[in-house]
Amino acid sequence: MNTASFPDSGRLREGARNTGIYLVTDTLLCGARGVTETVRAAVAGGIRTVQVREKQASAADFYQLVLAVASAIGDRALVLVDDRVDIYLAARTAGAEVHGVHVGQSDLPAGAVRRLVGPDAVVGLTANTERHLAAVGALPAGTVDYLGAGVIRPTSTKPDHPEPLGISGFQSFAASSPLPCVAIGGIQPADVVALRAAGASGIAVVSAVCAAVDPRRAAEELVAAWNR
Repeated sequence: MNTASFPDSGRLREGARNTGIYLVTDTLLCGARGVTETVRAAVAGGIRTVQVREKQASAADFYQLVLAVASAIGDRALVLVDDRVDIYLAARTAGAEVHGVHVGQSDLPAGAVRRLVGPDAVVGLTANTERHLAAVGALPAGTVDYLGAGVIRPTSTKPDHPEPLGISGFQSFAASSPLPCVAIGGIQPADVVALRAAGASGIAVVSAVCAAVDPRRAAEELVAAWNR
């Protein structure tokens, strides 16, 4: 790990609370370019958090993908594994530079995840209802680092998504949250400024980068909008 960027676990987890533009991978949308090359370009364009998401692959293939992405990123960004705590742990054991997991409401409970991954790892949790916020508020401090809140707009990358929050709904949700909230779902580049103003600690994008003809340029434009 690049100690200049991430000198200790405290800063790792702090980085997860202020992600800025956050890439969630999609193998299908990356197409022939592949996930690894898409991620490499996105990180070159300034993205500093990458969640490796793969819903269809076998555990063995997902594991290899995580290793490849971690190797491609090196010390330049946080690498989080979607849903699969076992794959995160296996990748860590293999020496890969992976930094945590992001789990959903139907995955292992956040408390169990924290016990498995230990105090140094980043743990993110999907949340989009007041009931979810109440459950998060009841957890011991430090169990979860950030919430992925959405969807903001309807999106084909998550066919079973809940009712979209919209930007105003996200603003209300983030204001009620005890943790930083990363906005996710159907976000367009034009939404970045408004979502940051609405309280987003980060903005997760999928197709805006994975399906872009030039993912590096797409990342650069999103990061510039975030920093505007």
